[in-house]
Amino acid sequence: MLGSRARISGWGKSLPERVLTNAELEKMVETSDDWIHSRTGIRERRIAGPNETTFTLAVEAGRQALRAAGTAALDVDLIIVCTFSPEFGGMPSTASLVQHALGATRAGAFDLNAACSGFIYGLAMAQATINAGMNDTVLVIGAETMSRLLDWSDRSTCVLFGDGAGATLLQSGPESAGLLSCVLGSDGSGGELLYVPAGGSRHPASLQSVEGAQHFIRMNGKEVYKFAITAAPRAALEAVARAGLSMEDVDLFIPHQANTRIIHSAAASLGLTLERVFINVDRYGNTSAASIPIALCEAVESGRIGPGDTVLLSGFGGGLTWGAAVIQWG
Repeated sequence: MLGSRARISGWGKSLPERVLTNAELEKMVETSDDWIHSRTGIRERRIAGPNETTFTLAVEAGRQALRAAGTAALDVDLIIVCTFSPEFGGMPSTASLVQHALGATRAGAFDLNAACSGFIYGLAMAQATINAGMNDTVLVIGAETMSRLLDWSDRSTCVLFGDGAGATLLQSGPESAGLLSCVLGSDGSGGELLYVPAGGSRHPASLQSVEGAQHFIRMNGKEVYKFAITAAPRAALEAVARAGLSMEDVDLFIPHQANTRIIHSAAASLGLTLERVFINVDRYGNTSAASIPIALCEAVESGRIGPGDTVLLSGFGGGLTWGAAVIQWG
């Protein structure tokens, strides 16, 4: 519908059954609950089992979002799955598999990889297609099985991440509510600060790459932290300004759930008290592109978001990438 606004009409999440606590990690790698919690705020995370994959988590989150919206899969025009841990290394896309599993036979589908910023990028793409009149109903899913990309002997990374999926259904509607603004950014000069070295065209999979543990996440923690504490607040401020609002108008801030120190720093930079910030990283760890939609879903379910509220989302991730969005909840 040309001139309409993209609004969130449904939401859902899916989390693996297995809970991995810091106490269990103490038995796996040289670390401690105190070390992990004091530096990250994480107490536990969810880990996908043998029959749980990015695809299965995405399908369940998508089904919940459709159910919450009261919308049939046949009415979906487009499915975007935001992930950098897809079901297959190349093709088919995870989104195509989700499209088939949901029975959304009218929908186009593609994967989007902006790492932990992926869900914000997905929202921006959905907003653009709806506002342009190309689509009326778009399902955006952030889904990751980060545990499949972790070196469980590397204590600097294996304690940080978890698995899960979150979804939102966006539909065209009156301009009184919906997505007010989206901001996206990238700086490829920092690409190797957070990356998976092998498996692509530069370093194809080989015996040597497997033996060298090159298919796992590598991270320069100090540099990523320095990037995160500036990029996320800057994007948030820009998104609020583009929406014609001020930080005083923001009812709830939902940041990417990577680390409580980063979240607290961002809140302070934005002049927000922690009462106006949603945090669940303690229970799930960093679920990359799934973290913001999972948190959004839980914020709605717990009554932290109500009609008329202004919600600010902000994320950052590998690429390097960052993004923010402002939503007027309908």
